[in-house]
Amino acid sequence: SSAVSLSSWQRENKRRRARGRRAGERGGGGKMRSKMPVNTKGKMSLNAGAGRSHFGGGGEHCYYQGRLRGLPESWAALSTCHGLRFFILFICVCVCVCVCVCVVCVCVFVCFCVCVFVYERVNVIHLLHHLCISPQFVQLRRSSSQTKNFAKAVVNMADAIYKEQLNTRIVLVAMETWTSKNMMPVVEDPLITLQNFMKYRKDNIKDQSDVVHLFSGRTFHSSRSGTAYTGGVCSLTRGGGINEYGNVGAMAITLCQSLGQNIGMRWNNVRNSAGDCRCPDAWLGCIMEDTGYYLPRKFSRCSVDEYIQFLLQGGGSCLFNKPNKLLDPPECGNGFVEPGEECDCGSQCARSGGACCKKCTLTHDAMCSNGLCCSGCKYELRGVVCREAVNECDIPETCTGDSSQCPHNVHKLDGYMCDSTQGRCYGGRCRTHDGQCRGLWGYNSADRFCYEKLNAEGTEKGNCGPGPEGQGWLQCNKPDVLCGFLFCANVTTKPKGGHALLEDGSDLGYVEEGTPCGPNMMCLERRCLPVAAFNLSTCSGSNNGRICSDHGTCSNEVKCICDRDYTGKDCSVFDPIPEPTVPTGQEKKGPSGTNIIIGSIAGAILLAAIVLGGTGWGFK
Repeated sequence: SSAVSLSSWQRENKRRRARGRRAGERGGGGKMRSKMPVNTKGKMSLNAGAGRSHFGGGGEHCYYQGRLRGLPESWAALSTCHGLRFFILFICVCVCVCVCVCVVCVCVFVCFCVCVFVYERVNVIHLLHHLCISPQFVQLRRSSSQTKNFAKAVVNMADAIYKEQLNTRIVLVAMETWTSKNMMPVVEDPLITLQNFMKYRKDNIKDQSDVVHLFSGRTFHSSRSGTAYTGGVCSLTRGGGINEYGNVGAMAITLCQSLGQNIGMRWNNVRNSAGDCRCPDAWLGCIMEDTGYYLPRKFSRCSVDEYIQFLLQGGGSCLFNKPNKLLDPPECGNGFVEPGEECDCGSQCARSGGACCKKCTLTHDAMCSNGLCCSGCKYELRGVVCREAVNECDIPETCTGDSSQCPHNVHKLDGYMCDSTQGRCYGGRCRTHDGQCRGLWGYNSADRFCYEKLNAEGTEKGNCGPGPEGQGWLQCNKPDVLCGFLFCANVTTKPKGGHALLEDGSDLGYVEEGTPCGPNMMCLERRCLPVAAFNLSTCSGSNNGRICSDHGTCSNEVKCICDRDYTGKDCSVFDPIPEPTVPTGQEKKGPSGTNIIIGSIAGAILLAAIVLGGTGWGFK
């Protein structure tokens, strides 16, 4: 589903903003010592064409994540772009409380956690007035740089949570601001706005990104303050969401929630009612639920499992590809090799140096410093598996022998057979009626007779979709009955996960696109069509039933991925890989567990593009 509930902590934040001065005074009184460079300036370019501003490579290095010295359980995300601004501390403390009656004393440990918001001490009221008070942004300071810094502070906090909880980084690769008018209709219905935004993204946003989110000043008519497509990451038409404006902390959590929807997570409160999920943090609550008084910062085990399952089923294949460029200027220590750097092994390595890389320069005789195809400062040999296939429709990636990076993550071209020829690959997943039913209810699909009888009736209990303007239901033509409503055997009172209809408008009750519906036939838009109607591309060396010269697999990028010992664009060149010599007494090493996706989340990277629009986003 898609949206973010206006839960107790969000309502409390609204009350704090309304109180103005007192909200800013919560952080007063204490001193903080920070060991960090402040406000390292970069370059920023604005292109104000057609009422839009694009923030290219440039900006300030003034966003930080970390912990308080001496408090290992604390957590902080802050911005120092214009002095200390948005600073969120999460501190857990345990104290011993003793109660004595006569000579008998009973002592217990009482543990509690506190979220402290520290705002800029200078001009506190002015800051709150311009950034937090008005939901329509009427009184906001009309400054493009202020807005850019605000949006980056939101992403910085969300990234800190995702890095800690999911081993996944949120990397901001592009930002667009609408300076004079909305570039597409932004209405009070969040689903309609989301649909409009995805159309705008497809037609106008050319930056490579996994998801695109709109930060809007519009107050949506919904119980939630955002909307996103479930499992839509990597999709050009479903990889995105919209978010209502709020303060940094609240908006970062709603961004975490809507991004969570994009990577396959569902709402915990529905899982709770189904009896199969509980949040371990009763005080703060968990991110994908509506309870909790303070801002939550943890995902429940259910949410993490849903993310892992989403990856194992072939979703999120783009998350394992590193970005070609970042929004911010190059910075040694951010973990990405950028112009002017030979290597970048992260912040700790940048400070103290490593065996292969010192201050983003390779050490003597080192060929590489990090990457799935780098071992002992040398490139792995050609053919070493660096990323296993997660399912039948995925393709394992192997090292090339001349790079430290694992090749681009791809999967099989749509249309490949799978599940013992019972299914078809579509979007990197094996689609079958039985598989969809097992995912929803835990049991196989019903007999064909059920589809033929019920879907041909065109009622609420069986159809091929809603009628014109949402009135009534469409009868399935006889050839299309297997592409309409999904019928499963031995269904329970509630589906697994507690969902059947998602709040983004997706109905899980219909047969998925790409599901086989007959010999050489697949479902598309609730019709059963010949595979040839999908206009599936063919790779080089594919003819007369032979694919990639019978020595490779055609990928979703319509390129041949060759089998071991073969190379060339069409995999027609026999080029055997020599077996490496292993010194006596040493075992041959394979890829480590951290390099394998199966069963774990292995350093995924979520490339995000942000659009700042909606009522009130205006700049001089």
